[in-house]
Amino acid sequence: MVEDSLARARDVIASASRVTVLTGAGISTDAGIPDFRGPHGVWTKNPKAEKMSTLSAYIGDREVRELAWQSRLRSPVWEANPTRGHLALVELERAGVLHAIITQNIDRLHHKAGNDPSHIYEVHGNALQTLCWSCGDVREMTEAIERVRAGESDPSCVLCNGILKSTTILFEESLVQHVIEGAMRAAEECDVLLAVGSTLSVYPAAYAVPRARSAGARIVIVNGSPTEMDSVADVVVNGSISEVLPAIVGWTG
Repeated sequence: MVEDSLARARDVIASASRVTVLTGAGISTDAGIPDFRGPHGVWTKNPKAEKMSTLSAYIGDREVRELAWQSRLRSPVWEANPTRGHLALVELERAGVLHAIITQNIDRLHHKAGNDPSHIYEVHGNALQTLCWSCGDVREMTEAIERVRAGESDPSCVLCNGILKSTTILFEESLVQHVIEGAMRAAEECDVLLAVGSTLSVYPAAYAVPRARSAGARIVIVNGSPTEMDSVADVVVNGSISEVLPAIVGWTG
């Protein structure tokens, strides 16, 4: 059945002219970046990590911020490299059919793989830049990380001394409206929506699937296990994303 699904998914992608891809944590687990709620997820193994991901706790409690900075210092994102799944999406872009990538991930591995940043909608922000909560200054996370390595436990904004956080969207924090609007527009403009490595249970990103379906697009879902939207898909392929996705897009590199 997997081979049959693979063949059908390959045919759908081969006949597409505008593919919008929605990616979730599953595309990055082979890069050594754990998901959040799975058996080995960040929040499963460390309940305090969820508190560090809540805006009011982060802004209001210096101890929470200090824990967060130590977590950032040890984060696997610094050493992670794109998987074969990420590289397959670069090949899709080179073929001229990738319309956009909507990603729930904060690891910037699509950027590192070589996809055009103007085609990427990071709906949950990213972990590799800092944002000052007071003045809005944004800069590379490496600057603050070096200060933590040098001994600062809670580095503040170099411009106004305000609280620094990553640009990752925390619980209780508003999403960036123009990013969400762009992502949903990309879903409506495609002729194929390819959902990869997501349980399709986190909104508003998961709305991309019904929005694309309503606009007439075909839906292909690739994931390690069943998702909440398998019933609306034209093709579902369950398996290793690093193996399945290159096969679907015809990349053998």
